[in-house]
Amino acid sequence: MKFLSSIFVLLISLSAYSQYTEVINSKRPGFSESPFGIGTKVYQIESGFFYRYNDRPEIFTRQQSMGMDLFLRSGFIWEKLELNANFTYQKDQVLDNLVLGTTYATSGFSQFTVGAKYLFYMPKYKNPAEEIRSWKEKFAFDKKRLIPSVGLYVGLNTNFLGQDYKAPSLSPKAVILLQNDFSEYLIWVNNIVGDYLTLNEQRTLGYVSTLSYSMTDRFAIFGETQGMFTRYTKEFHFGGGFAYLPSRNLQIDLFARHEIEFDYLNLYGGLGLSWRIDNHKDKLVFKKGENNEGSGRAQDKKGNFFSRIFKKKGRRSKPPKTSKTRSRRR
Repeated sequence: MKFLSSIFVLLISLSAYSQYTEVINSKRPGFSESPFGIGTKVYQIESGFFYRYNDRPEIFTRQQSMGMDLFLRSGFIWEKLELNANFTYQKDQVLDNLVLGTTYATSGFSQFTVGAKYLFYMPKYKNPAEEIRSWKEKFAFDKKRLIPSVGLYVGLNTNFLGQDYKAPSLSPKAVILLQNDFSEYLIWVNNIVGDYLTLNEQRTLGYVSTLSYSMTDRFAIFGETQGMFTRYTKEFHFGGGFAYLPSRNLQIDLFARHEIEFDYLNLYGGLGLSWRIDNHKDKLVFKKGENNEGSGRAQDKKGNFFSRIFKKKGRRSKPPKTSKTRSRRR
């Protein structure tokens, strides 16, 4: 009981700051994941269509895949805790003998993973507006931004899949989530991934690294590299894309990627949409000596892609007038 009480107190103390952002914070379109959640009483749907073409002449196969991803997210109990579920439905057309022209088709759910992530650490950066003694210090780079925020994702790969995609059994997945906010516009997210950890033949270790830049209040671009290592294979991918924000609760994205090999073709791309239902209410945080009139909001988190839009150059946040994985099964 003492141990459980200590854990409970720790989680409460770690949840002092709000994870909520005034604009949507989507995991799409990259394959990496930020350590930050979406905030309590926020419900988010992230979905998209993808197409993949894989030509492997050395083993006389060619595969075309089409499908849809669905990622469901919700804040739960504490601001820093998020529950989520990831579904993938795909249809494959496989030419398994280029000489004889033998083909076959498969379809069904290829992924159904449920999990949770929690933010354990977020560095506090200096506020340039509070520096009035030195112009040099006011505009100097804050070295604390080199220290990443740290989170952990733990999930379970279920076996509620199509017959052609079933695994031998359930298997866990774990990801260390790291994020550096070099500025209000430049974000670097790194993931260290362990997937199918209890399945020797399918166990995958790897990394995902994503660098994103907000070019305007509504438009962001990103570049990403990914490495995956199984018992028998090694794969390295590079890709990029962009995301556009029509309103504070809606994001549209487009991406493409390619495996870093020159002897065969492995293309992958997709188009997606993220939408949230925002019922979040910030709790008031009181400082010593302040009454209710002097209370302030909990600190907003830093996020992926559009972490600070509608808040740049010291402007107050206003809604627009028009009102960021795992790899596919190989």
